[in-house]
Amino acid sequence: MAKISAMMDIGKRSMMNSQTALQTVSHNIANKSTEGYSRQRVDLVTAPPVVEGRLQLGMGNRAATVSRTNNPYLEKQLQKEQGMLGFHQGRSEALSRVEQVYNEQQNKGLNQYITDFFNAFRELANNPEGITSRQIVKEAADSMCKDFQRVHNQLIDVQKDLDEGIKHQVVEINKMTEEISQLNAQIASVENQGANANDQRDRRDLLLKKLNEKVDIKWAESTTGIVNVTTAGNAILVSGFDNQELSVTENEKGRTQVLYKYSPSVPDFNITDRITGGTIGGAIDVRDSTVEDLKRSNDLMALTIATEVNKAHMSGFDRNGDMGVPFFTGVNEEMPPGAAIQVNQEIARDVGLVASAYKPNAIGDNSVALVISQLQNRDIMGNGASIDDYYNSQVGKIGVITQRAAKSKETQENNFNQLNNLRESISGVSLDEETTKMLEFQKSFDASARIIRTADELFETVLNLKRL
Repeated sequence: MAKISAMMDIGKRSMMNSQTALQTVSHNIANKSTEGYSRQRVDLVTAPPVVEGRLQLGMGNRAATVSRTNNPYLEKQLQKEQGMLGFHQGRSEALSRVEQVYNEQQNKGLNQYITDFFNAFRELANNPEGITSRQIVKEAADSMCKDFQRVHNQLIDVQKDLDEGIKHQVVEINKMTEEISQLNAQIASVENQGANANDQRDRRDLLLKKLNEKVDIKWAESTTGIVNVTTAGNAILVSGFDNQELSVTENEKGRTQVLYKYSPSVPDFNITDRITGGTIGGAIDVRDSTVEDLKRSNDLMALTIATEVNKAHMSGFDRNGDMGVPFFTGVNEEMPPGAAIQVNQEIARDVGLVASAYKPNAIGDNSVALVISQLQNRDIMGNGASIDDYYNSQVGKIGVITQRAAKSKETQENNFNQLNNLRESISGVSLDEETTKMLEFQKSFDASARIIRTADELFETVLNLKRL
């Protein structure tokens, strides 16, 4: 009788194990496309046997645990590669926008406006007594000044867009760190009861990857399964079940700064310069380094052209025989020269004030106009560079930097995809494999039910012995 009862227990336990395995298979299939999901499996072990005299009788099997198929070392590699990918993506996207400011293939660019300005003085040198040629000089100068301002304003716009992107990403970082701290609590609660927090760990691993994609982080897991996360050196984002939020502010130049608040009693401190990875790190690098260098270059060109042209123009005489006035104004004010340069309003009102002669009342004299027209090819930018050489070197530099950033991004994407494919081959869900398992466990369930049916029939036979 006891052995028949044991058969029923084995059959019942086997049916329950098959149900558990089928539910796990269903869970895998449902999460086939879930990002970061690791395939789960039911680990079955032999149940403790019973001993009857010299016989040891097996008691079937039992479900020991539901585990996930996961390679922690590979996950760490993926998190590192995703952080590097985020940095290269941030730089590449920002630099591609900067490159558009100097795109002269589709639109007339600053170099052409500068050339038009000096060509206008060459025309004036050919016809120094004409009023029309002076009008052309004024119009060309005004267009050049406006394009200097366009370049300056568009570079400012790029910085503002990067600032807005940083603000949005800081909000996302705070949401992720809050969820990671909550997952820490859930994992500790589940695993303290002896179970595996598979889904919670998958979600936390995914959040750590995405967090590392946005900002460079370091994290460590304790023996209790809790992770602590830091960034920018020693700024603690997650500590156990608590998280610290980042905030943003603007400095005196209007640039977004990332602040970390350690506690209410300690003032927020600026960690912007310490962020060196992730999309935020890439954006900060382009915003504070590349764009600032281009703004300084634009200002230097505007200042140099204005200074040299003014020097030559003020040494000459205008159409009325009067001493030349400064051709450009605004470059000595507090605003950057690239944003402030403009044609002298006196000349804008009366183009007769454009000087072309080296001597007074010499209407046909074109000496000053020739000197100004030759400035374009003179070494006035330092280190033996003319205005054209200097501008072309800046455009070439941003082109090379952008191309390198795009190639670095592409290389890093390939590295990341290769690792991610390896992860999927280990932890990903194969529908063919899960279908095979589903059929296997279904057959096992049917066989277990047949064992119970057989045991029931045996019970009925034994009970009917009294009636015989």
